Amino acid sequence: MKVLAIDDQQLILLSVERRLKELGYTVMIADSGEKGIALFNSFEPDLVLVDINMPDMSGLDIVKRIKTNSKKDVPIMVMSGNTQEETIISGFTLGIDDYMKKPISLDEMAARVKRIIGAPNIETTTTSHKNDSRILQKNCVGVVIPCYNEEERLLSEEFKDFAHKNLGYHLCFVNDGSTDNTLEILRKLEEESDNNISVFDCEKNGGKAEAVRQGMLHLAKDQQLDCIGFLDADLSTDFRDFDDLVETLDQSDFEIVSGSRMSRMGANITKESARKIISMTINLIIRTILRMPFNDTQCGAKVMKSSLVPLLFEKPFITRWLFDVEIFIRIRKHFGKTKAKEMICEQPLKRWIHADGSKLSMKDSVKIVGQLAKIAISYR
Repeated sequence: MKVLAIDDQQLILLSVERRLKELGYTVMIADSGEKGIALFNSFEPDLVLVDINMPDMSGLDIVKRIKTNSKKDVPIMVMSGNTQEETIISGFTLGIDDYMKKPISLDEMAARVKRIIGAPNIETTTTSHKNDSRILQKNCVGVVIPCYNEEERLLSEEFKDFAHKNLGYHLCFVNDGSTDNTLEILRKLEEESDNNISVFDCEKNGGKAEAVRQGMLHLAKDQQLDCIGFLDADLSTDFRDFDDLVETLDQSDFEIVSGSRMSRMGANITKESARKIISMTINLIIRTILRMPFNDTQCGAKVMKSSLVPLLFEKPFITRWLFDVEIFIRIRKHFGKTKAKEMICEQPLKRWIHADGSKLSMKDSVKIVGQLAKIAISYR
């Protein structure tokens, strides 16, 4: 039984291909509509699995061309993050057999394929009967994780587990010139992943700002990513909260969603008392410089539309730690204050814990005031 899968996002496409092959189907994949139509004619599949939103043509256009030109009535299933009722109705009007809404598990996708064309007539194997509840995400998301001497506290298993379960996420670890075994640990993590964990190695330590900048520009070259963000290696903001930021970005007109560690009812937000006082003072200075009402620019969890990355990260930052402030200033200077406030959402985190072993000392916190003065002068 032959299945043709058409989707412009490799993170999704390769996972679908691997799962269907495990179940015994013969699978061909195409990352564009034109390639998919060409393959359809030569491959002669028993089923076509197609996405809706693709750069070269809509999935509905692919359905129309197949239904119009094919002499054989081949079943077509749509799997897309596009949940607009009009699009779904148009698909069924054109003659599709099923419309699967992302996010969706690989198990459910496979079950729907089996319902339409049946299961391959092969000898059963342990591999083909393994459950696979991993989730095909609605969007493809790139996440930059800067690392400097994280050998002792890098939570490799948590990162690997998240990347394995959430198909559509790509984690890019940036080694910021570490002098311990961080790079070796990251390379091992990369080798053990399903091509959705990568390592970007900076030979010299340039500071968190430069590490994040290099990682964001690197991921921005990958056109399949809908949005790109960054997260601290200590997971002080955990993946559940980061996924909430991505969801807000997807469901709104905001172009940047930034986490906020401000305490609120029902949230697990913990800080050392002295650090909390210093943070409040620094935030007051930052708000004065920005002239915008943001409470926590320095939270290490942010996500944005991929199209913004070149604008915000092309030029090096002038500070090693306060690049978040510079990001907001660059947005304000480019779009104007009114538009900037419409573009940015500050979303409270449900949980945030200060991790032991932070690279930012109390002495460094004092230096931040001088760095803020430098920012105020440079961007005036």
